[in-house]
Amino acid sequence: MTVQTQGLRKAYGGVTALDGATVTFHEGQINALIGPNGSGKTTFFNCVTGMIRADSGSTTYRGREITRSAPHRIARAGIGRSFQLCRVFPRLTTLENVLVAHRPGGIGKLLGSSRRAPERDKARELLTRVGIEHLEHALAGDLSYGQQKLLELAGVLMADPDTIMLDEPAGGVNPALIDRIADLVLSLNAEGRTFIVVEHNMELVMSLSHHVVVFDRGKPICEGPPSVVQEDPRVLEAYLGV
Repeated sequence: MTVQTQGLRKAYGGVTALDGATVTFHEGQINALIGPNGSGKTTFFNCVTGMIRADSGSTTYRGREITRSAPHRIARAGIGRSFQLCRVFPRLTTLENVLVAHRPGGIGKLLGSSRRAPERDKARELLTRVGIEHLEHALAGDLSYGQQKLLELAGVLMADPDTIMLDEPAGGVNPALIDRIADLVLSLNAEGRTFIVVEHNMELVMSLSHHVVVFDRGKPICEGPPSVVQEDPRVLEAYLGV
């Protein structure tokens, strides 16, 4: 296992976003987390990565408890993540965005020590890896949404995480760039990185994933290989009401 939760709960007033979610994601695999809108997927991501605190329950990463760790400590432990709504600095160049993603202190440190050649070389290599090296000097705000998703992934990779959590990587992205994102996930997984992917594009999920967990009303209702999950009557009911 890589990420495991036990009984995670999170409520906002009278709304229960997570309702005792106990989940195991497998190391070395492409894991998917799917479910209807409002089923708790992004809240789950936020709890695991320390962006919000769960009301109760626990999270472990490779056997080490991280339930109440700060986001930067969870990142240093080896978990990187993207966000449902792409987070880039629109007035910085693509290269600067990748450097800021890795540098403690963010923009305040950008014009100083982040000028070091090894870091800039690594950032350029990652821009090449995701296929936007020709946009090195372009402002991030001028990129298409799909290119911004690729830029965000390059920033995640700058910290060299073992596990990458992607929140709707294909959302709002044109088909050509979806194929590029899929190829990147497959190649990075082949190099040994674990993925946990929240995604509504079921064709993408079923073609990429080794293991799928289905959420409904804040907790898992089904899990297994794609061929099993997509035929499960509980999943059909959650999605289609059949």
